[in-house]
Amino acid sequence: MLQAFFYLIVFPGFLFLSLAGMVAEFCDRKLYARMQNRQGPPWFQPLADFIKLSSKEDIIPEEADPLMFTMMPLVALAAAATAIIYIPIWGTKALFSFEGDLVIVVYLLTIPTMTFFLAGWYSASLYSMIGAVRSLTQLLAYEVPLYLALLAPACLADSWSLAGMANYYGAHPFYWLFNLIGFGVALVVMLGKLEKVPFDTPEAETEIVAGAFTEYSGRLLALFRMAISIEMVVLASLLAAVFLPFGLNLGPVAGFLLYLVKIAFVIALTSLLRTIFARFRIDQMVDFCWRYVASAAILQLLINIILKGVLPQ
Repeated sequence: MLQAFFYLIVFPGFLFLSLAGMVAEFCDRKLYARMQNRQGPPWFQPLADFIKLSSKEDIIPEEADPLMFTMMPLVALAAAATAIIYIPIWGTKALFSFEGDLVIVVYLLTIPTMTFFLAGWYSASLYSMIGAVRSLTQLLAYEVPLYLALLAPACLADSWSLAGMANYYGAHPFYWLFNLIGFGVALVVMLGKLEKVPFDTPEAETEIVAGAFTEYSGRLLALFRMAISIEMVVLASLLAAVFLPFGLNLGPVAGFLLYLVKIAFVIALTSLLRTIFARFRIDQMVDFCWRYVASAAILQLLINIILKGVLPQ
């Protein structure tokens, strides 16, 4: 019981993810700024923002549903933090693993987006509702390409377990190179799930203020922002486990350091993509995901199906 509590609350649970999320947010914002020839925030800015928001009053709109309005940030935070226990951080073992845990991780990472929609909808604000509908529309556009991109490495490894996939690719060190198309698809989807440029239409500040979060302030907004930062770390961890499964037998310390390098690499790539592209309209985003991203994911799946019949297992 104490060990499970430590895993969930301390490491690699909530406290570790909170710290890692703040560091990831700083790195993302700093890299994004430097690539645009700007100075960027100081290293303590994410912590300062969290403390400042936490010290402010929570204001619930008169027309909003108080229960849903208050609970949605907590649900988003819990879902994002729980997903990490099924992902191998170092080596080939996760804290809790079973055949099919990949599906659970994807499911848990879908919940934050659903909370964004419900938070905006129950805020009873026009801007919030528009942002909420856009969040849900984007979810329907990028979620299928994500499933297909993750299905391809799982198909080659013949396992729906992240630990099982890690064991397979650990035994076949160079097979992960066959999944590079899926890795590119997953990077694009990661930007969509985090609602970052070019897929930031749900929170388009120049159009609808702050989207689904327009009516949020104080501690509740701080929790939503923390949930997004934690989701960034968990998504980067998932991509590292599935698409970058090398160096898995280095031992706990070296393996954990390599894990940090991998998630930093993934976050740096997303920052680069944010710099290259401008914001898509919502219809352009849906068309892009279904026409190009889904097609690339299907191509990756077909390649892996063929390779599965050719490569020694």
